[in-house]
Amino acid sequence: MSVSFKDEFDRSGYTLARGLFGVDEVEQLREHYMALRGRGSYPGDTVGVRANSRDPLRRYPRMAQMHRWDEASLRWMIDSRLDAVMTAILGSSPYAVQTMIYFKPPGSRGQAMHQDNFYLKAEPGTCVAAWMALDQVDQANGCLEVVPGSHRWPILCTEKADTKVSFTDVTVPLPDAAAAVPIEMEPGDVLFFHGALVHGSAPNVTSDRFRRALIGHYIQGEAEQVAEYYHPALRMDGSPLDLGVAEGGGACGEWVTTDTGQVAVLTGQEALTRKHE
Repeated sequence: MSVSFKDEFDRSGYTLARGLFGVDEVEQLREHYMALRGRGSYPGDTVGVRANSRDPLRRYPRMAQMHRWDEASLRWMIDSRLDAVMTAILGSSPYAVQTMIYFKPPGSRGQAMHQDNFYLKAEPGTCVAAWMALDQVDQANGCLEVVPGSHRWPILCTEKADTKVSFTDVTVPLPDAAAAVPIEMEPGDVLFFHGALVHGSAPNVTSDRFRRALIGHYIQGEAEQVAEYYHPALRMDGSPLDLGVAEGGGACGEWVTTDTGQVAVLTGQEALTRKHE
């Protein structure tokens, strides 16, 4: 089983572990985070709860770095099942650097296409996300959409996003807007994906269905630095380690047209030899 995870991850930039967590575990986590959100704001909340807002994402804003003050989040973040899959696909145990919970209630905007390592700046190597569905997720309630094979691209330069459909204001351009594919999941399924994989989600157009997701971000075990926000990094036994702080961003990729098609070029560097397919 672990071989197939690695093969798919290497080929497509992501792999889906179905039923990695049980239904009862997921239900407990879902209730736990709904209770936490209902009690107000916590360290790391950047938006805060506005119970009377017309924006669903103001009423249920995401939470981040819960593992720093919530024991249930820490236990999930360093769970041996997550570690086993990532060790299989990466070749060594990762370091844990972030937890997040997205509530995405009915009527919520999605998130524009992006690459995680644009933010984490893990070096050498990259970051990996473990994205666990707490609800059934599909296109109607705004499941993740990914661009298979985009993990081979450089970190792309960003451009302005349409904030009518995305709660974030930057996105990455795609040479083919139809390249993204939806990933429909059941509660307890976990999608693992590469830090350069282009991904995002469309709005939740349902009237009565949340799309809650619990997310961990990790960096490869050989990484020597990560952006300051993600410190301290943790080993998968929960012990902290001292890594360097990544400053700013490096070269980013832009799409240019050549005789062989559109190619992602690292700004100020040579073009990649592999054309976009």
